[in-house]
Amino acid sequence: MNILLNITPKNQIAYVYDDYTLRQTLEKLEHHGYSAAPIIDRDGRYIATITEGDLLHVIKNRFSLNIKEAEGLPLMEIPRRFQIEAVTVHTSMDDLIAHALNQNFVPVVDDRGVFIGIITRKKIIQYLSAKCQKFTENSVMEIEKTS
Repeated sequence: MNILLNITPKNQIAYVYDDYTLRQTLEKLEHHGYSAAPIIDRDGRYIATITEGDLLHVIKNRFSLNIKEAEGLPLMEIPRRFQIEAVTVHTSMDDLIAHALNQNFVPVVDDRGVFIGIITRKKIIQYLSAKCQKFTENSVMEIEKTS
């Protein structure tokens, strides 16, 4: 699988900057209907991924569910339950699948660590489904040849 053929580019997805507050992050997620978003710095480098669950846990545990008190909290002070690593454009299919098993998307960076987009689990499943279909069709053709 050529990662670049299946990537959703950075300009087509929502991401947040590492200098955002909890409120800015929450509003961006809500506006785009996302449950998670990549965090990048102002130079475009991938930092991490933040989830709605991360935001909810900090509001509940540190601010007793008081969103007004929590809204100014810097994004980078919010603990993240999962460390979602980015892959490079040179990542193998096996590694890409391993990354996608427990998350909805895999962040992709270039050789300098600059965030260039994501590959969704849906794209990976579509790719594997097409491969399986092709394999099945080839197997049937081989069986028909020998019959």
